[in-house]
Amino acid sequence: MPTKEQNAVPNRIPTSIITGFLGAGKTTAILHLLDQKPANETWAVLVNEFGEVGIDGAILSNKGALVKEVPGGCMCCVNGLPMQIGLNMLLARKPDRLLIEPTGLGHPDEIIATLNGEHYRDIVSIQATLTLLDPRKITDPRYNENENFRKQVQVADILIANKTDLCSDEDKRVFYEWVKATRPDLHEDAIGWVNHGRVNPDWLEHSAAPSDYSIPASPESKLPLIDIALAPQQDIVRKENRGDGYFSCGWVFSPKYRFDMKEVLNLVYSLNVERCKGVFRTSEGAAVINAENGGVTVYTVTEAPDSRIEVIDSQPLQVESLEKLLKEILVSETVT
Repeated sequence: MPTKEQNAVPNRIPTSIITGFLGAGKTTAILHLLDQKPANETWAVLVNEFGEVGIDGAILSNKGALVKEVPGGCMCCVNGLPMQIGLNMLLARKPDRLLIEPTGLGHPDEIIATLNGEHYRDIVSIQATLTLLDPRKITDPRYNENENFRKQVQVADILIANKTDLCSDEDKRVFYEWVKATRPDLHEDAIGWVNHGRVNPDWLEHSAAPSDYSIPASPESKLPLIDIALAPQQDIVRKENRGDGYFSCGWVFSPKYRFDMKEVLNLVYSLNVERCKGVFRTSEGAAVINAENGGVTVYTVTEAPDSRIEVIDSQPLQVESLEKLLKEILVSETVT
């Protein structure tokens, strides 16, 4: 059973990893946690995405958190330099709490190893790692045979079934049987059954299990830190990525563009991909669209400095065709 950390070193920043496979609901969970944070505290979020254009950072910034993005692949690529740069920038602001959201295709054990290293062990206090998953997918070989998914489950101090409003009684039975077989060491208090990312904020207060993770060797294939800013006079930028059997493509559109919301939804519903997420400036205001497995959620945000969309699939993407469709639903142009 997880317990609150005893005799914590003064002034160390409580740090939690919120992990989970593609579409598990990590960003939604962090948004919920930010809504529950004490009003007198400043929280920071280090977010990593498999894609290159930084959708999650744009979403989280609307909650008033200190946000730093590490776009493109795993946080620990390039000898961990992208992660360390982002981490150092956030820690220099001395937040009251730090949340780390790795990509759904990332390696949380490598992040834990970095935090346990000599550069950070006296600065951060590693709290429980929260792993979210969709109970409907645990019997799918694309998930349960994926090395990253298995690692995410094994490093979990608290394992959380999310999107349970979409689950049947049989899904719930299978989930609990699977947890018993996969993580028999977890106490029942360390197993969550939630919907819409409504994780219990008290889970952040639990300490992490002892870890012997060491700093991993440098990967042979190195992904660069991507600059996603639009250059002067540049209206659209496109970035592509691939790895771990997945392909991604993302676009950032100049703030002078607006989208037709109805046409955006029509396009998103028509895409036969595993994941699509975007932040759009529309004539009705700014909106976030999140699509996964045929389900689409939409909610408004106060502002969006630009429009951006990311598409991820296990098959190569028809990038040129997608870009043409996106350009066709631009409905107006404003002078900024």
